[in-house]
Amino acid sequence: MGRRGTRDTGPDGAGEPEGVPGTELLADADRSDSWFLVVEGTPQSHVDLSDPSYLDFSYMRRIAHAADLVAPAGEPIDALHLGAGALTLARYVAHTRPGSRQRAVDVDAPLVEMVRRRLPWDRRAQLRVGIGDAREWIGARHADSADLVVSDVFAGARTPARLTSVEFYGEMARVLRPGGLLAVNIGDGHSLEHTRAQAATARAVLPHVALTAAPAILRGRRFGNLVLVAGHRPLPSEGLGRLAHRDPEMARLLEGGELDRFVSGRAPVHDADAVDSPAPPDDVF
Repeated sequence: MGRRGTRDTGPDGAGEPEGVPGTELLADADRSDSWFLVVEGTPQSHVDLSDPSYLDFSYMRRIAHAADLVAPAGEPIDALHLGAGALTLARYVAHTRPGSRQRAVDVDAPLVEMVRRRLPWDRRAQLRVGIGDAREWIGARHADSADLVVSDVFAGARTPARLTSVEFYGEMARVLRPGGLLAVNIGDGHSLEHTRAQAATARAVLPHVALTAAPAILRGRRFGNLVLVAGHRPLPSEGLGRLAHRDPEMARLLEGGELDRFVSGRAPVHDADAVDSPAPPDDVF
């Protein structure tokens, strides 16, 4: 989690949100007006209602680096978010790029309603949140319609198999504009076999791919989040690397020859052989 949460109340005085079993809103004990969303024991989101530009989770900052570099600073973009959670990144984009048009989807209707009611976002934001299956939803979007596509979908602490395949990446690539960026949150550890396969899968669909994570995670020393960034055109690698290096939890960027070696020998994943991402060790959270 990274920061301490207190279990006493949510923003409207509730602990476990009514009607959403297994879901908790925990007040950030170190930061006022900030909340952790915890689902089935897994910290899923952190939001600062007073300052949406503040991102507590390091993996979310890495996704935000892609959002920062996909267009000139402050310029509105069109963004699609697969997996809504507490809409941390969507709030960030709305705050840093006013006028952006954003759509998000989540399969958990009670969770979305709870977030809408208890963690409200700026009403000026052009943000629409739908309920549905991420793969079916992205398949219904128009081609070349998004500057940024973020895939951050977990069932508990694992990404469902059907959201890890060439067929799924193909749908995300289809809606991505020529200069757009895809950012995928991946949970993995130890040998990083799942991540290696995901990088190979992305490369089968999009010609330009990079991976960013903390050095300890890249070395397999601990389980954590890695962010894959991909696009139809060359990536803003210099900027991604610089932002990763300057992050409070310094990260490395793998691309080119380093990524070639990282992916070496791994085949792209297809629907027929896809599996859920690995479960984290019991003591991770």
